[in-house]
Amino acid sequence: MDNQNSNPLTRPYSHKDIGWRLFLKTIIARSYPRIVGQQRELSWVFFEILLPMFAVCTYVFVYRALNAPEEYIGFVVMGGAMTAFWLNVLWSMSSQLYWEKQQGNLQLYIIAPNSMMAILLGMAVGGIFATLLRAVTVTIFGTLVFSVKFEIVSYLQLFAVFTLTMIALYGMGMMMASAFLLFGREAWHIANLAQEPIFLASGFFFPIKFLPFWVAAGASLLPLTLGMDAMRQLVFSSETSLGFLSVATEIWILAGLSVAFLVVSKYLLAYVEKLAVREGRITESRR
Repeated sequence: MDNQNSNPLTRPYSHKDIGWRLFLKTIIARSYPRIVGQQRELSWVFFEILLPMFAVCTYVFVYRALNAPEEYIGFVVMGGAMTAFWLNVLWSMSSQLYWEKQQGNLQLYIIAPNSMMAILLGMAVGGIFATLLRAVTVTIFGTLVFSVKFEIVSYLQLFAVFTLTMIALYGMGMMMASAFLLFGREAWHIANLAQEPIFLASGFFFPIKFLPFWVAAGASLLPLTLGMDAMRQLVFSSETSLGFLSVATEIWILAGLSVAFLVVSKYLLAYVEKLAVREGRITESRR
């Protein structure tokens, strides 16, 4: 019996992971190369942390030259920290499937039994190592150099806002990954085009309350817009309310956006897989 079990030809098949086990293992497998690669390219860490500091310092000096309230300095520091998450979504998720197609890896993802959502989420989790490092560094830098003071009103609400913002943001990233892939070679240009308008519409360096109402309402479809607006209300004390909506309202909207983006991304990724299997192509462009 022992000899039979030691023979690989007669040994029973190993356990095959399915369902949530396969989903979880896919996330771990796809995040591992990015975490290891980040440690091997320390120059990337240096530039991803140092260069964003210049933008933060620029806005801080402008606000101080205008004698703006000290809360605005904190707004800039928080915006500089949250910028890292948007860039991670834009370049590590939204454009990722297009890059994988260019490198010849996308075909393997399509035919593999793994979920495409798990693959994208694993890429994002792997890239979030540098994202968190950059966000924490910008926050510490702003706190020490510019004497930013945080007065947290509710830790529970702050945790809920940040969690829902990340879920909605990465759900939007998975949705955009399918859309960018369907656009074909225009994905690179769309990613570059979307970068700066999001900085403005999301209010990275100023409260969106000062935008026209309908412009701010439209920008609220972006998770970062309401996320940062709510976090600023919970972290900085101000004599005048600088929030666009109440924190409770923004939490409910973020919860709705999280569900909507995840559902739409699931259907878009399924459509991409169906298109690839049925027609042997992935973009919408006809031959």
